[in-house]
Amino acid sequence: MEVHSTKAMAARAVALCETLLWGEPTPDAVAGVLRAHGEREPLSLSPADVRAMRSAATGLVEVLGAETPAKAALLLNAILADAAHPPRLTDHGGATTWHLHVDRADDGPWAEWFLASSAMAFAVLLADHQRLPGGLCASASCGRPFLHLGGGSPRRYCTARCATRERVAAHRATHT
Repeated sequence: MEVHSTKAMAARAVALCETLLWGEPTPDAVAGVLRAHGEREPLSLSPADVRAMRSAATGLVEVLGAETPAKAALLLNAILADAAHPPRLTDHGGATTWHLHVDRADDGPWAEWFLASSAMAFAVLLADHQRLPGGLCASASCGRPFLHLGGGSPRRYCTARCATRERVAAHRATHT
């Protein structure tokens, strides 16, 4: 059975944001990300669905780029007020484990589902950890979203590659 943990939903949200906002997203590319994160068939997305999801991703990335948990909470509350519906438990007719949904029960638009479920996941993680659940890469040439749920210092870069690239650039700038 598929597991819909909050961390998994947040990871799906970040992967979708990256696909939707960096590059030229196609319905097939977005469906591929959804499949990779356990969404079940049929996955029928139109170009209009992708455009609407891309717009939703912009708001979610703004949450990840918030300077403080309070600012992120303010943004999440606004998204949830606009996009979320009353919470409900579902196991998709026995196909999955029980999990919470805040999207429409009638299989509404993809963008609405993406925005509501992602905002809920980010909100739960913020409440559980009392800090931002991720961020935006500090590399000027990147800016991609990332999820950070581990302990320790907050991450600044999406990957070790971006961190190394920035370190090398800073070193070269001071030694030339």
